[in-house]
Amino acid sequence: AHPGGSPAARAALPATDRRAAPPPGAGLMPINGKTAVVGLMGWPVSHSFSPAMHNAAAAALGLNLVYVPLPTPPDLVAEAVRGLRALGFLGANVTIPHKQAVLPLLDEIDAGARATGAVNTIVVRDGQLRGANTDITGFSQDLQALGVPVAGRRALILGAGGSARAVAYALGMAGATVTVLARRPAQAHRLAADLAPFLPPAHTPRVDSWDALAAHAAADLIVNTTPLGMNPHDDASPWPRALPLPPHAFVYDLVYNPPCTPLLHLAARAGISHANGLGMLLRQGAAAFTLWTGRAPDLNVMAAALPLAQ
Repeated sequence: AHPGGSPAARAALPATDRRAAPPPGAGLMPINGKTAVVGLMGWPVSHSFSPAMHNAAAAALGLNLVYVPLPTPPDLVAEAVRGLRALGFLGANVTIPHKQAVLPLLDEIDAGARATGAVNTIVVRDGQLRGANTDITGFSQDLQALGVPVAGRRALILGAGGSARAVAYALGMAGATVTVLARRPAQAHRLAADLAPFLPPAHTPRVDSWDALAAHAAADLIVNTTPLGMNPHDDASPWPRALPLPPHAFVYDLVYNPPCTPLLHLAARAGISHANGLGMLLRQGAAAFTLWTGRAPDLNVMAAALPLAQ
């Protein structure tokens, strides 16, 4: 098995070549009175790979910018968001559990954030707080880089949380027929209802029972958005081991740590093309970086900075 995907699948993912990133401490811009600041708002944020990824990208471009963790208790979200503008931040990423809570605090939100009801990137520009959801961009761009066709294909999404909303919107906008399976049907139905006003009827997600996996053997694309396969569920697979995966499908697991989850092991053993979510992580981060700076970061540099590459 090839961690993170079949050879053909992951060929499009930037190689995590340590030579692409500066050695620790080398090439880093000094922090001074002109240093621009961005950060990550969440609770907690100590586990995040984002600071390493973004600081490496900024250093490689010679930008006087620093990306810092911003641990934000839920009862202080409003103060923290207002503080971004007051303190002259370029912006911030937003992670669990604040992606929904920040929406009413912003001056503008883009179409994707409005449709999914979630913001993962705030940009401060001309005194305005603007929200975006670059998870949508990251997922779409990674599928494109992997050469996975979407238009007219049958997509099956496992899970109905915040990530599933971004995936369902991205797939629906790209012309896929989307079905969502979740252990909590009410959550899946709410996802479909919330996305319906923003998608053509033919591409609005349908909902089926979690127990109906076997009825979706014709799926062309299977996307796991659940935490199954990630610590502390790293032995679990959302797809039953006894149920064969559709042989013609592409299997995409948003989990990237561990690089080869039980679901991806199943796909590898069956000779089915597959990929983990590392490319989505990198590409959503790169999209946010570009929104803040107007510069396109080097994905190889960002990948090499991740602890997974060390």
